[in-house]
Amino acid sequence: MKYYEWTNKIERGEINRLLIELYGRDNLENQKKRYLSSVKTFMKLYPERDEFSIFSAPGRTEIGGNHTDHQQGCVLAAAVDLDVIAIVSFHEEGIIRVKSEGYPEDIVDLSDINVNECKFGTSAELIRGIAAYFINKGVKIGGFDAYTTSNVIGGAGLSSSAAFEVLIATIINEQYNNGKADNIEIAKIGQYAENIYFGKKCGLMDQMACATGGLVFIDFGDTDNPIVEKHMYDFSKDSINICITDTKGSHANLTDDYEAVFTEMHQIASYFGKPYLRLVSETDFYNAIPLLRIRSSDRAVMRAVHFFNENNRAIEEAEALEENNIMRFLSLVRESGNSSSKFLQNLYSPQNPLQQEIPLAIMISEKILLGNGAVRVHGGGFAGTIQAFVPNEKLNTYKLSMEKLFGENSCHIIKIRPYGGIKMFV
Repeated sequence: MKYYEWTNKIERGEINRLLIELYGRDNLENQKKRYLSSVKTFMKLYPERDEFSIFSAPGRTEIGGNHTDHQQGCVLAAAVDLDVIAIVSFHEEGIIRVKSEGYPEDIVDLSDINVNECKFGTSAELIRGIAAYFINKGVKIGGFDAYTTSNVIGGAGLSSSAAFEVLIATIINEQYNNGKADNIEIAKIGQYAENIYFGKKCGLMDQMACATGGLVFIDFGDTDNPIVEKHMYDFSKDSINICITDTKGSHANLTDDYEAVFTEMHQIASYFGKPYLRLVSETDFYNAIPLLRIRSSDRAVMRAVHFFNENNRAIEEAEALEENNIMRFLSLVRESGNSSSKFLQNLYSPQNPLQQEIPLAIMISEKILLGNGAVRVHGGGFAGTIQAFVPNEKLNTYKLSMEKLFGENSCHIIKIRPYGGIKMFV
């Protein structure tokens, strides 16, 4: 697509329908300006490129299944209407150049797809890892120049990194692989790049939600072939809003806390000779608690209790939405939040017990909601974000109260997006 073709599409309203599907009618004009501005910036950065394509990949929210995926459990997640977009021009130079708004340009030479541990943690290595996956499958990649801009808030538990991974994988898949990789493979490509080239161990939930779009139930019983069921549910028909509040707690030095959750659950599973709690009989677990306290710890036992309950709860939440039973769903969300607090114990770090932003945010949320809607910790926990399901009549009060506590624009009202990573305006 050339620039004049793009502006004609905007003037004729040809892009309106898709933008409304992705972002809602109220955001149409702002998104048109965003896309137009992004194209103009791309042309300034890469003036020699007169043909371009446009791609988008969403962030995600975890709805059910808190710390279940790493035990081969079940989760409920959804793509959201915050995304990262890319203006892309393809060429045959064997180089990928990606300039993300606010960051230096990443340049990846496709003749070098080796893992470089010295560059772990950089976006360039994510790009290299994704390209390497396709190249190792025999896909010939010419290269491309891209400008990306994102409104997936970093550090807010909405998986900006997974959105970026899905975006890059979608670009390469559509242009050089004839779109052969399905959503599950796109998600696995992102996980591969993050694990091997970025140097960060992660599950598959984030990438799967970003790649699939909509409301997604995922059963990780078989991690190589997870069961993925895509649903659509319009919370607005029940006058309910999904709110994510960033409590601005520091994520620094939380690695030990996150690893302790996995380690302690693994200790319990190992007692039964199993690698994951999903493979342990719940009856056998409860019968063995007296011995498990000695072999492991009381906290490990409590965290295993959370897993068994939360895994079943994620299944029930998906069923409740499928049956349009919003009251049952909200009750389950409240149970999930209670379980994370009492059993999983991931609302604040035991290393810094005086900093309790998440419990504070949940307390104020419950005071406002008064039993209507629901609130829970969102994502990994210990610091970061909470998720609330807020009725229309309480929305303004809720948002104002959260932002009075945690600052302007700390409370984000999000909607579920029907699409995962896509090439737009074909």
